[in-house]
Amino acid sequence: MPDLTESNPGPAPALARYGALLLCAIWLLAGVVGHDPWKTDDILHLGVAFGMSAGDWLVPRLAGDPWLVTPPLYHWVAALSGKLFGGILPWHDAARLASLLFGAGFLAILSGTARQMQGSRAALAAPLLAIGTLGLLVPMHEAQPAIVALLGFGISLWGLATWRDQPMRGGLLFGVGLGVSFLGAGLDSVIIQGASGLILALHPAWRQRGSLAAWLVAIAAALVLILPWPLLLKAQAPALFEVWWTAEKLSLELRGGFSLDHIELLAWASWPVLPLAMWSVWLERRRLFQPPTLLLLAATAPAMLAFFADVSRPTALMPALVPLSLLAAKGADRLRRGAANAFDWFGMMTFTLTAGLIWLGGIAILTGEPARVAKNFSKPAPGFIAEVSFFAILIAIAVSVAWIAVMLRTPRSPWRAAARWSIGLSMIWVLLMALWLPWIDYGKSYRRASAEIHHALGANPGCIARRGLGLAQRTSLDYFDGIRTVSANRAKDCRHLIMQTSPRADKALPGWTLVRESSRPGDKNERLRLYRRAD
Repeated sequence: MPDLTESNPGPAPALARYGALLLCAIWLLAGVVGHDPWKTDDILHLGVAFGMSAGDWLVPRLAGDPWLVTPPLYHWVAALSGKLFGGILPWHDAARLASLLFGAGFLAILSGTARQMQGSRAALAAPLLAIGTLGLLVPMHEAQPAIVALLGFGISLWGLATWRDQPMRGGLLFGVGLGVSFLGAGLDSVIIQGASGLILALHPAWRQRGSLAAWLVAIAAALVLILPWPLLLKAQAPALFEVWWTAEKLSLELRGGFSLDHIELLAWASWPVLPLAMWSVWLERRRLFQPPTLLLLAATAPAMLAFFADVSRPTALMPALVPLSLLAAKGADRLRRGAANAFDWFGMMTFTLTAGLIWLGGIAILTGEPARVAKNFSKPAPGFIAEVSFFAILIAIAVSVAWIAVMLRTPRSPWRAAARWSIGLSMIWVLLMALWLPWIDYGKSYRRASAEIHHALGANPGCIARRGLGLAQRTSLDYFDGIRTVSANRAKDCRHLIMQTSPRADKALPGWTLVRESSRPGDKNERLRLYRRAD
């Protein structure tokens, strides 16, 4: 592998650029296709997109009921992608390509922002550090509107970085970033980015001639993107607009608070960009108010405050990972030799051992040997029958050989530890998707449970009531087999009832006869029970 960062400030070698582009493309694609919708966010957002593809593009709906949690940009793109590529791929895989599209846009914008602030070598480092961040691994490969917010935040930072030299262009980019983030995740993401811009407005570098006009351009660009959907919603469905607006205002309230759960999540989900970013801040401690460093600190502070103010969940941390990745790119090539060697050694040992365990598990899934290992896979997925995919095995062999080559052939450079970490994590993810994905999909999908309930309902089930049925379960039943349920206040005359409960709950239900009990394979906590009204 070529040296990404020699001491000269010229452009990175072409082979390094193409290698980084290929690695990002592989990372983005692996796991986006090839599996059913999974609980929870994946099926929810695919369900909204599936409903839109049926005709209603204005009101997000889940299994026929309004779902006004996030604005619909992600769902519009996913629904369009499903329509365009649904004849080639399963609809959910085709729709999930929206994640690949927005993810690619995010990495490209992150690279452009790093180039604007730190040069061409950092333009390679920032996206590589992003794909090596643990907290982005799963959300970036599922149906997730938070990816749109990442793209918007990246555009906003690019605009703020451009603002000092080209205020009007910077203001336009900043406003576009605000609008994109709003359409992806709502007001809370706009507040984070707006706070970053207001902090920087206090610094002389962002208060030059033309700054007022730039702010007006930013506001105008943001409003052009933000206003049309809410105004259309208010005009066509005023009651639903009020529901959405109330939910948006509630999203700005304190919902969490500093807790041990936040610290635990931050510790693993921000690895390795948080320690590298902290090292960068330490190196720049005497220049914290210089524009490049201040910009990233001004973006990180409100994002971290929003994370601690929210419930502890990976998507709440995702906005903070954008400026942290850029800060990490400033410090990753300036690690002390001992720290860099320790980081490099830890990554190589961890990923090599993990790859060996994934291979062992994959062989056990396919062959049943070693028996003790195979038993650990058969228990949580009873009834699973593995099918040999030579294409998947070839991919697994190829990435394993590539990892060995990376360990043996990567030349010394200040970036070697960070680059090998990102390559190693990408290798592990591809290996997991190649060898374990069918087994994982078997246990996480509601396809079989939905089919069993659909078969028990018969050809003309009529109205189907629900009780305790979660959003993910409702959406899965509707997506896989068109089983659409109604709430209790509309279910007085329904002939059937689907209840979600625990395995230990009493099966007897006055006035109803149990027809079928189903669950995902190996699920010990959840049961779906179908009842028919007793005559």
